[in-house]
Amino acid sequence: MAVVTGESIALGIFLTPATMARSLGSPGLLAAVWCGMALMALSGALCYSELAVRFPRSGGEYVYLREGYGERVAFLFGWMSAAVMDPGLAAALAVGAAGYAASIFALSPGQSALFPALLLLVLAGVNLLGTKLSGRVMTAVNVTKLLVLFALVAWSFASGRGTAANLHPFWERKPGSEALFGALASAVINAFFSFGGWWEAGKLAGEIRDPRRNLPRAFTGGVLLVTAVYLLISFAFLYIVPLGQIASNTAFVAQFGSALFGAAGGRVLSACVLLSVVGGLAALTMAAPRVYSAMARDGSFFPAFGRMRTRFQSPVHGIVLQTGLALLLLTLGAFDRILAYIIFSAVVFLGLSAATLFRVRPAVQRWWFPVAPMIFLLGCFIVAALILMHDPLPALLGVAVVLAGDLLRRFYFPAGREDITPAADSTIV
Repeated sequence: MAVVTGESIALGIFLTPATMARSLGSPGLLAAVWCGMALMALSGALCYSELAVRFPRSGGEYVYLREGYGERVAFLFGWMSAAVMDPGLAAALAVGAAGYAASIFALSPGQSALFPALLLLVLAGVNLLGTKLSGRVMTAVNVTKLLVLFALVAWSFASGRGTAANLHPFWERKPGSEALFGALASAVINAFFSFGGWWEAGKLAGEIRDPRRNLPRAFTGGVLLVTAVYLLISFAFLYIVPLGQIASNTAFVAQFGSALFGAAGGRVLSACVLLSVVGGLAALTMAAPRVYSAMARDGSFFPAFGRMRTRFQSPVHGIVLQTGLALLLLTLGAFDRILAYIIFSAVVFLGLSAATLFRVRPAVQRWWFPVAPMIFLLGCFIVAALILMHDPLPALLGVAVVLAGDLLRRFYFPAGREDITPAADSTIV
């Protein structure tokens, strides 16, 4: 659950509610978008929990895609994760944390520039010391983060510095709001980004005690907890700061902090943001390298990445690869562009992973099947379509980057196993 909540609740929780509220212009529509995305995420969580139970090996989507569609599709997902998505997201989170760390600790410009690299190296070092230690650190950070967020919500409503009048009218849109379709499209994409990462827990399946019992609880419980946090934080924001006063994301954080805590509000809220970002980055650094290990064990990646450090059982080469590429991206600075390239492809791979449930035998016998995967696939289609309509060029460039991985596979890893060895209790049609 710490991985699920840690990956999902990061920088976005303090930025996306402001963007969504400003474009939608209605607290009711904001709640509806969050609840719709929660339904999609919960449906996906049910699908992923079943996949994790059937294929309880480290690697997450890579394992599911390989079992369902073969080595080629799985390799393309792994290539996207290793080359672009994981290091790009890690670099973006580290850079996002730097500004808030500077406001808390009064860092000089030079120190602020070094902070992202230092944060990445510290978290890599913790993960190199093994899953047990990194899991404890990540859990401690993310439990603390949730306690702080719930305390922030409680203080918002108990401090007497806001008013319920800011939430009315609940459904009527304020004058000057964006066109409804464009506002909904932007809000749905922002909500998807904010929920993104709940699926990362499946990458640790091979290192979790009793995965058949614990993974379904982690997926569903984590998504429900994320939903509760997002709804509460969004309404706490609007309870304190009226819709009409929301100017921009960065200004909103300062507005909210000052309204709650006075002159020290900027630092207090910056500490909350920093804690959220570090929690998300810790979960990513722990989960992502397991994909590269799974690929290497299948013969689809360099063999060194499949070896675990004997003493601490940590995927050393995978951690070093992710951290090294993230540090390299820090020198390039084009974080938003890099992330935009892979978002569309990531949604497609999520849908393909869930669709594997229609191919396994024995057939899924759950109360939620086939409704949950159909809801999730419909949600993936809607998000992908909205991304294409909103800005197609980055999406198409992302597809090109992913497909370029097929050339790498053909030249360097032609011996990857095409035969699929199913889990003991599953076969693939």
